[in-house]
Amino acid sequence: MGSLNQFIILERADEEIRHKYHATILSNVKITISKENYLKAIAEAESEGETVIAATLARWLNVSAPAVAMAIRRLKRDGLIQVAAQGEITLTRAGRDIATRLLNRHHLIERMLTEIFGMEWYKVHDEAEQLEHAVSEDFERHLVERLGTGQACPHGNLVGLDRPEDRRQKGLIPLAEAPGGTSATVVSVFERDRQLLEYLDTLGVRPGARFGVMNQNYDQTLTLKINGRDVPLGRTAAEKVWVRMADPSARM
Repeated sequence: MGSLNQFIILERADEEIRHKYHATILSNVKITISKENYLKAIAEAESEGETVIAATLARWLNVSAPAVAMAIRRLKRDGLIQVAAQGEITLTRAGRDIATRLLNRHHLIERMLTEIFGMEWYKVHDEAEQLEHAVSEDFERHLVERLGTGQACPHGNLVGLDRPEDRRQKGLIPLAEAPGGTSATVVSVFERDRQLLEYLDTLGVRPGARFGVMNQNYDQTLTLKINGRDVPLGRTAAEKVWVRMADPSARM
């Protein structure tokens, strides 16, 4: 029993040391908007199941390879990321703390725009990208008091454990995998493609929408039954939509 207590004390001491170490990193490092964007992009790419390398960030942020290389050097120097020998980039605890804080703020702003100001769900991501860096801690605190925390954003996405494998563990699948003759409810949609969001909205495919999956067609499209009409949807778009299937007894 004594050895167990000693182990627990050592674990707590080690955790306290790690906490102080990360707090020291954050207090000594200047966190710029550019650094925040890179850290958030790493977290978001991970949430989509991607292995993050330099090319991932160049594509995700639409920046040049030299710009990414410079950013990686700075983030690694500041103790915010780790870079494996094969080039895979992961967040340190300090880096993830910053990314998570920014993602929470981003989601709060998206919810503010839809729930308070009534903005269309497919527009709010781009607006939040601009506003998330300008919001003060005091304003963010008022948003938390008004809206609460832990809820999904207007696109159905969550901060934290929301990778493809996490979604599957919750019983969700990409719409592209839904068999014909079933019903499904949209849970979340990839939010970083404004054209995709607007297109899905015109079809009636949005979080909370329920529809029939009539057929998986030979030409890699699905035929959906939405509001009484047949709607074709390509596989590329369907892969970006996560759904929960209805009970098998509700098969169409």
